[in-house]
Amino acid sequence: MKNKTSFLPQEGEARPSRCPDNSAFKQQKLPAWKPQLTVAAVLSSFFLTGMFCLSVGVCLIMSANSVREIQIDYSDKCSDCSKLRENSSNWNKECHCSVNFMLKEDILGDIFMYYGLQNFYQNHRRYVISRSDAQLLGRNVNIQKSYCAPFTTYRNGTPMAPCGAIANSMFNDTIDLFYNLNSSVIQVPLLKTGNSWWTDKNVKFRNPKSYNLSSAFAGTARPPYWQKPVYLLDEEDERNNGYLNDDFIIWMRVSAFSTFRNLYRRVRQIRQFADGLPAGNYTFHISYNFPVTKFKGRKHVILSTVVWSGGSNPFLGIAYVVSGTAATLTVDSWVKETQLSASHCRAANRSHS
Repeated sequence: MKNKTSFLPQEGEARPSRCPDNSAFKQQKLPAWKPQLTVAAVLSSFFLTGMFCLSVGVCLIMSANSVREIQIDYSDKCSDCSKLRENSSNWNKECHCSVNFMLKEDILGDIFMYYGLQNFYQNHRRYVISRSDAQLLGRNVNIQKSYCAPFTTYRNGTPMAPCGAIANSMFNDTIDLFYNLNSSVIQVPLLKTGNSWWTDKNVKFRNPKSYNLSSAFAGTARPPYWQKPVYLLDEEDERNNGYLNDDFIIWMRVSAFSTFRNLYRRVRQIRQFADGLPAGNYTFHISYNFPVTKFKGRKHVILSTVVWSGGSNPFLGIAYVVSGTAATLTVDSWVKETQLSASHCRAANRSHS
């Protein structure tokens, strides 16, 4: 072991310096812009910011108000099915109901169908983390070590696929739309794919690798509240089955608020519906599976168009208007205070003279 004195500088040697290099960067001598803020410059910037926010806010509110939207609450209209679903032992019994409504005017353009839930809290911490991202990527993992509990395995040790409280509570009502034209009933064509985010569909979710999905999920079981296993979510389209099912992916993206809506379907613009939904009588045929009575919730189905700013949500526009108004009022109060101070100074100068 070397002696500590060996590190001390010897006589005649230069003592090491801690001083940084004499460069403009290390000596903090780089040219810099140092604006001199004046009253006029500050007030002008506040005023311009306020006018910009007010203009953007008004445009956003007008855009949101131009959205055509129809929202129907079917919680009470399907009361018989709701009572049936209060008892969890009736999970395997089918229940259907119909809801009629009328469009007084044509709804033109791209039309989106949403389902809405009220008083359903997805933002609870235990609920949010109750999932296994590794399992959703198609990996063979031990879900006992995940945050999925208590929805991990059954008493016989069979693992659930998918596991967790989020997947177990997936919205599973089936909604179809029919157009009543004279004495005929025409089913409105709906698109069930292409509704989820690209990153979710192609990055965050993967099916286990196997020659078919049923063998890929062999040795697993459906969550307790599901009516069918994950590999039967869409038997018609293999690309929309298993963990890659759009309805499942959309549900797994939890909401921050207790009242929310999720995209369910898009109207396919063909035949009579090439331009949108014509005015007339319509019927929602609903396969009622998702219970809401126990948590005093409500269920809605929404038909809505979209604009350049999104759907019918004026929150962003209102936020811009409030910010712009606050900035403009700040400028106004500063100007009045400056004028009042100037008048006091002039009065004081006259009294002294």
